[in-house]
Amino acid sequence: MLGHEARTGGLLASLWLGYSSVFWFYPLIWLALLSVTQWQFIGVPVWSGLSNVREVFRDPLFWQSMWNVCRFLFYYLPLVLLGSLLFAAGLKKLRYGKGFIALSFLLANISSGVAYSIVFSKLFSEFGPLNALLREAFGLSVPWFTDPDCAMLSIALIVTWKFVGYYGLILYSGMMAIPEDIYCAARLDKAGWLKQSWSITLPMMNPQCVMVIVLAITVAFSLFTEPYLITGGGPLNSTTSPMVVMYEVAFQKMRPNLAATMSIIVAASSFLMIWLFRRFCEKNIEIV
Repeated sequence: MLGHEARTGGLLASLWLGYSSVFWFYPLIWLALLSVTQWQFIGVPVWSGLSNVREVFRDPLFWQSMWNVCRFLFYYLPLVLLGSLLFAAGLKKLRYGKGFIALSFLLANISSGVAYSIVFSKLFSEFGPLNALLREAFGLSVPWFTDPDCAMLSIALIVTWKFVGYYGLILYSGMMAIPEDIYCAARLDKAGWLKQSWSITLPMMNPQCVMVIVLAITVAFSLFTEPYLITGGGPLNSTTSPMVVMYEVAFQKMRPNLAATMSIIVAASSFLMIWLFRRFCEKNIEIV
């Protein structure tokens, strides 16, 4: 019996190891190899040492894209966190139709990036319906995608629309895990809803909030579809993301070795930001 279980466990583990070898370990080794060689999709890679790293560090467009990640997070984090909290709080208050509402918001998360990018590019265009409404109501129009200061905010709004339902469900699960007795005790102490939210709900939802922010940071470093299709990285490279730069370097300039080096730097930066955030903000919450 024990031998049969061992064989079954070995078979299951071998399937996972085979999958990881093909789709994880091999690409990772190839990525590391590309970062220290010169190669243009044909021929044999030629050893170049740290020349790719030096070239990337001298590339102003790459570092502009990294700065754009910080700019995107400046807009995106408060928007998506506040929107997700409001969605979770509203979902908790509903008595009927929770499943339908949650599914409706999740449709945005599984929608095609190409499809909704085209829709929002028309919606936010200079003569689109949103600006037409603003001109009629307030006599003004907003250069959503043509002004460097507004373009990144517009991208952040679109990405917020995509993820607010998904993140909201994560926060909703945290809200539902808080015992109602704690709120009853707070009401007995004359604590209002704002005090309860600040002193009970948010602290006890620390794991869920941390998870949402970690996912948001990951999204920021992997942003591609929206800036590539809607703004093309413009205007004045104000929405260029590291993924857009890597794509152009690899497939337009035919320098996959530089793109591989950039990807390693981007991954290391993302890991460092997430690690620092978790190190200083994550708390161990136990509800007993």
